[in-house]
Amino acid sequence: MADIINLLPDNIANQIAAGEVIQRPASAVKELLENAVDAGATEIQLIIRDAGKELVQVIDNGSGMSGTDARMCFERHATSKIRSIDDLFQIRTMGFRGEALASIAAVAQVELKSKRQDDELGTFIEIDNSVIRRQEPCQAPVGTSIAMKNLFFNVPARRNFLKSNAAEMRHIVDEFIRVALAFPHLQFSLNSNGQQMFHFEKGSLKQRIVSILGQHYNSKLVTVKESTDYMNIHGFVGKPETAKKTRGDQFFFVNNRFIKSSYLNHAVMNAFAETIPSDSYPLYVLFIDLDPAHVDINVHPTKQEIKFDDERILYAFVQSAIKHALAQFSVTPALDFDLDPGIQQLDALTQPFTEEKKAQSAGTSIYKTFTSANQAHVIDKTANSNLQHWKELYGPAPARDNDFPLPPPSDFPAAPTSTASVIDERWQEAAHDQKGPVQVHQQYILSQIKSGFILVDQRSAHERILYERYLRALAEKPIATQQSLFPQTLELLPADAIIVHEMLPDLQALGYDLEPFGQHTFVVRGTPADIQSGNEQASIEGLLEQFKHFSTELKHNRRERLVRSMARNNAIPSGKPLTSREMQNIIDELFACSMPNVSPGGRGTFISFKLNDLEKMFDRGF
Repeated sequence: MADIINLLPDNIANQIAAGEVIQRPASAVKELLENAVDAGATEIQLIIRDAGKELVQVIDNGSGMSGTDARMCFERHATSKIRSIDDLFQIRTMGFRGEALASIAAVAQVELKSKRQDDELGTFIEIDNSVIRRQEPCQAPVGTSIAMKNLFFNVPARRNFLKSNAAEMRHIVDEFIRVALAFPHLQFSLNSNGQQMFHFEKGSLKQRIVSILGQHYNSKLVTVKESTDYMNIHGFVGKPETAKKTRGDQFFFVNNRFIKSSYLNHAVMNAFAETIPSDSYPLYVLFIDLDPAHVDINVHPTKQEIKFDDERILYAFVQSAIKHALAQFSVTPALDFDLDPGIQQLDALTQPFTEEKKAQSAGTSIYKTFTSANQAHVIDKTANSNLQHWKELYGPAPARDNDFPLPPPSDFPAAPTSTASVIDERWQEAAHDQKGPVQVHQQYILSQIKSGFILVDQRSAHERILYERYLRALAEKPIATQQSLFPQTLELLPADAIIVHEMLPDLQALGYDLEPFGQHTFVVRGTPADIQSGNEQASIEGLLEQFKHFSTELKHNRRERLVRSMARNNAIPSGKPLTSREMQNIIDELFACSMPNVSPGGRGTFISFKLNDLEKMFDRGF
């Protein structure tokens, strides 16, 4: 029999390797930017056309390459970083495996120009589908320019799997920002379709963070800096008030390499546990430096997932460092008394509080009114305390002919004094009307029907109602917009701003009145009529968080994800007290839906109990 095992041709092997390394344009952006950093560049320019599908070009002023190196860099596993096996455990550069440029050349048309400082001429190389078409000397500035054109031109099936331009551009911006944060001492710029999106000058880490996230963060960053013999950590975390409902402001770098680690993220969340709500995410940009021998960065093709030899030490160290930083922030006085030296000269601060003065103070009426047992404050009821003028302030005003008639007090619902009184009122209400719905534990609605009763999950039911309402708004009649008296300015992360730009037409149909106001800023002039005024920013941030959560579900298109996100974000939460009218509205609207028995996510909305079943449960069959 003939042998059946053959070596793969180089072009097929390269395309298989490219499938691991170059998944989308952003993958090439990451590899090319990291190569520029490794080349010692101080100025790096990224040029994008058609969200990277047409062009990804990186221009740097680094060390450049000789003619031989320029050709060798496109060979598989050709690298200047590794000489022996021991070098693998001392990696401090960004790229080292030597497969990135070979993978790019396998799935795109590549043009490279490179020149070293001492060379009179540079080198020009043109590669198409892993085949070198041309190599010749050329005029070029010191450094390297590499252009990747027409990604996946020779693998149409993979090109069809790319997302929309807005989605691919979000990934490109994410990769660009991660590299720019890791190296604030370098200059970076990003140009997309002829327009400059970012330009970061050289500066400190704090300056780079502020230039990316916005100037309003300048006074809201807390410094984190701790050092030990085993590892060091430095960077910034946001003050608790900067926490958002959306992820995206979280960056971990190990030896200047961006990583994703749910384990370390959990350490940060634990450090913030007592200062922010459980459903919020703090801002952090943290750098961990430790001996490369304690880290394995070669566990994933993108090198974003790494392993540590002792994760528990790392977890405890990160958590402790952040808690220490937040504690220092907490004890900082809100008022700086040094600004007014006169305060320091007051008798209350300069003279001792003697026993005689204590006795004098204890005899005053002010001291007695604030020190009575079991009372916060006692008002003196003696004849000398004339409080008549206070009563007059709250008495009824004299009637005038031109006054508008006021409805009787019974028309205004009395404000409940406690949750218990609210529940008591609901049960009393239900006692008068046996068919009235009743709220159970502020999560469920119990309603009597002819054959028994139903128990409705208020959140799931409301989510189904909103879902179908928003679907109708996109297909037929847009939702009414409630115009804001004072429009709010909403500044988003660059990646989130791209999402909002992409969804603007649909958001307007759903009741949001948004206008772009700068690169990553929007003016919120109105929101859907059923959203409480003043919650505009929280509503949009929550919507973004839900949208990104649903983005992992490929079975839903963008509109479906948007509608599901709005329904989940705006649904009545469990634990909210409801009036009888609100409960009845939910029941009526739920059973007017086309599919009332499940929420959009597939959870049940209600359970029905029949009288026959109840009689069996109570053994009343005789």
